[in-house]
Amino acid sequence: MQRFLIIGSNSFSGSHFCNFLANKRIEVLATSRSDEPHNSFLPYKWMSKNKNLISFHRLDLNHDLERLKELLLSFKPSHIVNFAAQSMVAESWINPTDWMNTNILALTNLMEIIKNYPSLDRYIHITTPEVYGSTDNYISEGQHYNPSTPYAVSRATGDMLLKIYSEQYGIPVNLTRAANVYGPGQQLYRIIPRTILAALGANRLRLDGGGKSKRSFIHIQDVCEATYLIAMKGTAGETYHISTDDMFSIRDCVKSILTLTNKNFEEIVELGPERPGKDALYKLSSKKLRETLGWNPSINFDEGVKEVIHWIKTNLDYFMNVELKYVHKA
Repeated sequence: MQRFLIIGSNSFSGSHFCNFLANKRIEVLATSRSDEPHNSFLPYKWMSKNKNLISFHRLDLNHDLERLKELLLSFKPSHIVNFAAQSMVAESWINPTDWMNTNILALTNLMEIIKNYPSLDRYIHITTPEVYGSTDNYISEGQHYNPSTPYAVSRATGDMLLKIYSEQYGIPVNLTRAANVYGPGQQLYRIIPRTILAALGANRLRLDGGGKSKRSFIHIQDVCEATYLIAMKGTAGETYHISTDDMFSIRDCVKSILTLTNKNFEEIVELGPERPGKDALYKLSSKKLRETLGWNPSINFDEGVKEVIHWIKTNLDYFMNVELKYVHKA
């Protein structure tokens, strides 16, 4: 019987995956280091008819590993999916030790527990293309690491750590690296919701480096589909990219959103300097995922953005009184 332990369930991607599993009538043990946020940031609170299948426990990988061990023994998950990480790139220059503690040391302690848990069908680790640095051409999962920020260094180190634990102890590990994920429920300081809020009357939008860096944007529902497919049918030990083939600059992304909201670029946007170590381009090849597991993205960018606009308008009174900046938690 499938039972999923989700680590980092309050994150944008983690909360959506909890919702995805509940909709498949799969029992979920959800854990995160903070209390559950406002319902507008937890899709299973407003999207799922089966939210009773999700049991939440507040648990911090940096401090509560004994409790996690107890939950493993009592819940007996068949799958563990780990979304937990210190994940803001620019801020990792300010408090790099926090990034190393969570993304390397806490992960090491987690593996020390999991290596002794015999009933695991799969451990899925959500990581990042930031480990590759900036790339000019489409890259496969075997691309050499070239991290350019403390955040990227911490994730690359964690990924290498998982490789040796998988090889040494036979832990059935898969790593996933997705393009820029978006959708309803995303943190308001991310570029798509921040642009929409600016268009709807919040503060003007600042674009670092003029928004010249290029990205591929992928809807969270497509990412959830891919993650579940990897958990069920992926080959243990493999890494999978989750991406679309559409690439456009952050500036063009913002312009597209403003067109959908009938706003003018110059009216809403102010340009700022580039932040240190920002990678100019990621081009992930998702050929392995498409050819071996039959996955393909199904939600185009405009359709997905319209969904985010609807979500923000539904909760606009609340969002207008919420801090839009990232608030660091050690």
